[in-house]
Amino acid sequence: MSPPSSGPQLPFPNLFAASAISACTAEALTLPLDTAKVRLQLQGGGAGGKYKGLLGTCMTIAKEEGPSALWKGLEPGLHRQVMYGGLRIGLYEPVKQFFVGKDHVGDVPLHLKIASGLATGAIAITVASPTDLVKVRMQSEGKKAPGQPKKYANAFKAYGIIRREEGLAGLWKGLGPNIARNAIINAAELASYDQIKVSLLATGYFGDNVVTHLLAGLGAGFFAVCVGSPVDVVKSRVMGDATGKYSGVLDCFVKTARNDGLLAFYNGFMPNFARLGSWNVAMFLMLEQMKLVLAPKSS
Repeated sequence: MSPPSSGPQLPFPNLFAASAISACTAEALTLPLDTAKVRLQLQGGGAGGKYKGLLGTCMTIAKEEGPSALWKGLEPGLHRQVMYGGLRIGLYEPVKQFFVGKDHVGDVPLHLKIASGLATGAIAITVASPTDLVKVRMQSEGKKAPGQPKKYANAFKAYGIIRREEGLAGLWKGLGPNIARNAIINAAELASYDQIKVSLLATGYFGDNVVTHLLAGLGAGFFAVCVGSPVDVVKSRVMGDATGKYSGVLDCFVKTARNDGLLAFYNGFMPNFARLGSWNVAMFLMLEQMKLVLAPKSS
């Protein structure tokens, strides 16, 4: 997701592989923060919830369910990142080139970078949405009573259970907010990482190195969570709703605002930023290196 002029240009299969590897690495490293974020979002507003803050939520989950529970949803999370991460990054350059035309020279206008990010984010999550649904369902499943088995033993069984109980279309439940959330966040990450990196390099004080990639990744994560948090909250609530509490996206927006207040749309803001910020740093650092490793060797 770096600017087209930065680093080696990879054919789509190489870029897809680099993107998938980088996204999976970031997913594994930061999943506990995402699990805490989902639990905070699902418990709603008010001071009576048992989850208190990012670290408190992590500690509560680890104490009640064991440390491994912090990595609930890792299996579908990796499924998601292979498809979603690979596609949204791998398709970005071809889509951007389509928008500007083959004869375009110079930097791509910001609005076309945003449009490209919106398009590739929407396409990629449409394909990967079932993996996102299963990940949220597994993360939101709390501690069971002694002797009571978990509903979702693993990701593959979860796909089957959801298809059987809710129909094939049930695997795409919450697709609307998921497309909105991921298209918005993808565009925010693409444009902000691109712009911050270009701006830092233009000062002459920064090189195309780890420090620049780290700063640009943090900036991308912060901007993405500011823009995408309300949609992210609704997405988590709709996808985690196995009881039919919400009839749809709009109903979830209305009920959340009425019952929990507007600030509920920023429930878990800090863990969400900690997650997206650290995820973006890890992903972009790995991506920049993988692009070098997988660049075609000149003859």
